Amino acid sequence: MALAVELNADRLLIDERLGRTIALQYGLKIRGLIGILVTAKNQGLISATKPLLDRLIGEAGFRVSQALYDRTLHESGE
Repeated sequence: MALAVELNADRLLIDERLGRTIALQYGLKIRGLIGILVTAKNQGLISATKPLLDRLIGEAGFRVSQALYDRTLHESGE
């Protein structure tokens, strides 16, 4: 986060809730992994978001609320 501030980065890739809150206090624009997946799907870089999201949850222990899961699929057109 300090490097993002120092370099005046366009975005900070961060998923942790506390880190996101602090980054916003510093005026940083943030993006999480789910946002990256949605963007990649909508730009045609990946064919589907759901299988990747399911693997993150099942294999990496990535925690996602049901509401965020549903919204992600909706925003990805799935």
